[in-house]
Amino acid sequence: GAAIGLHRLDANWLADDDGISQVTVAEGGTRGDFIPYTNRPIGWHTDGYYNPPQRRILGMVLHFVASAAEGGETGLLDHEIAYMLLRDEDPALVRALLRPDAMTIPERVDDDGSVRPAETGPVFHVDPVTGALSMRYTARTRSIAWHPDPGVAAAAAALTRILAGPSPWIHRLTVQPGMGLVCNNVLHERSGFTDDPVRPRLVYRARYYDRIAAPDGAAGA
Repeated sequence: GAAIGLHRLDANWLADDDGISQVTVAEGGTRGDFIPYTNRPIGWHTDGYYNPPQRRILGMVLHFVASAAEGGETGLLDHEIAYMLLRDEDPALVRALLRPDAMTIPERVDDDGSVRPAETGPVFHVDPVTGALSMRYTARTRSIAWHPDPGVAAAAAALTRILAGPSPWIHRLTVQPGMGLVCNNVLHERSGFTDDPVRPRLVYRARYYDRIAAPDGAAGA
């Protein structure tokens, strides 16, 4: 991560002590309550959409250690392309998703009594210093509240339609051991899968508050 300008690691509470998450099927326990740690499909999202602004996930490194016996296909769409597709359809769509109150993730109370407060923010965010575009999004229909403005509803529906494809910009692959992904937290999804009981699917995931740095030190695309 450091070699490509990623330094500020998001050491979230489900990660290991080194801040790296081992994403694999968890049998029971706290991790088992979260879809990434099951074999169920995960809809389109960007990582950390529930984080506050000071913990916005901008960069990510994934290393695939073991693949599933069947399924587990990954879908990818650059969020900057999603922005351009919406803008080309109607600039009002991106304006709606740039609203600072476009999407709210409600409060979550865990079994141990700890509380993750509600987080309200935009879907698309433009860094005022660098001009870099980032995105927070989830296709979930539960545990999410969209602003009631009709323009926001129209924009969310248009984005859902784009993600449903087909699209030449959506890339799909079934990852193999040794493969990796380095990105600026692009939109991604995962199909359901069946594990090999001897060698279950395992992905190491590192999430950062930094964007990938281009060779000249400018923010990467």
